[in-house]
Amino acid sequence: MIKPSKVVFISDELEKNFNSLKEDDPLKKAMIRAIQDLKENAFSGIQIPKRLFPKEYIQKYGINNLWKYDLPRGWRLLYTIAPNNEVELISAILEWFDHKDYERKFGY
Repeated sequence: MIKPSKVVFISDELEKNFNSLKEDDPLKKAMIRAIQDLKENAFSGIQIPKRLFPKEYIQKYGINNLWKYDLPRGWRLLYTIAPNNEVELISAILEWFDHKDYERKFGY
């Protein structure tokens, strides 16, 4: 199922962190590509089972779904999908981190 979405950052601080990355940073380029993919299809990531959700995300953001988008070099971008209105979805970027921090967050 392909569903376009509007992509937002969950907080102004997270958006500032993204904007502070240098334009030629490979991570920023990969994230721009990920954002474009999410705009075209909110479901382009891999859905994470509810039992694996970090409690912090549930408490802080009240999420009921969590998706992972794999970036190059083991980096991960986490996002949730929410309805904006009857026809539009929002993909809200929650966080991005390297594989080591991802494993720590999910207790692997």
